[in-house]
Amino acid sequence: MLTGGAGVRALTLAFDELFSIPDAFRGVLMAGRTDAGILHDAAAAHGLPPHAVDLARFRPLYLRHLAREIDQPGPRKGIMPGVTPLLDRLAARSDVHLALLTGNLEGAARIKLEYFDLWRYFRGGAFGDDSFDRNPLLPRAVAHVEACGGPSVLASEAIVVGDTPLDVACARASGARSIAVATGHHRADELRSSGADVVFENLADTDAVLSALDDVTNV
Repeated sequence: MLTGGAGVRALTLAFDELFSIPDAFRGVLMAGRTDAGILHDAAAAHGLPPHAVDLARFRPLYLRHLAREIDQPGPRKGIMPGVTPLLDRLAARSDVHLALLTGNLEGAARIKLEYFDLWRYFRGGAFGDDSFDRNPLLPRAVAHVEACGGPSVLASEAIVVGDTPLDVACARASGARSIAVATGHHRADELRSSGADVVFENLADTDAVLSALDDVTNV
């Protein structure tokens, strides 16, 4: 999904409110990274000590701004092709458990997904509240799923679906399979080069994506 820039605007407004630094995230890489890591880099770029961006202070400001900004119009705002039909089909299967693995703060992920009526599909997962690095999030996600009454699986048995090379790297770090989709900032050839097991331009062909999920599960 695309929020029309709501996330970046909300981060920028919260940072400015705390530190009186406008446009603080210009030049900071964001795609596929955790919010904690993004904030750390923004602080460093502006000469702030690492401990300056205390999430306990930053989080409520950011979430307040995000709850407002998510309602604003923006470029390319909406759900990517095929996402909702795919989630509907997967949610109906008894052999699939849908979980989130995202670099977003948990509260931010919920605001964004609830806006597009997607939060209801996911039961547990891992978020970017306390990790600069995305790679440890997959073991945390499967552990959280089990703790919430979901299936007990190894991280290596999961399939990560994402749109950046960092999503692919997260899967590979745990020995898991990955399906990458080129609806973000990275082209299909970049995603293939990063080691994704399967790459789609988008998720519009639900049957093809389901077939790919079954194929990588059985490898």
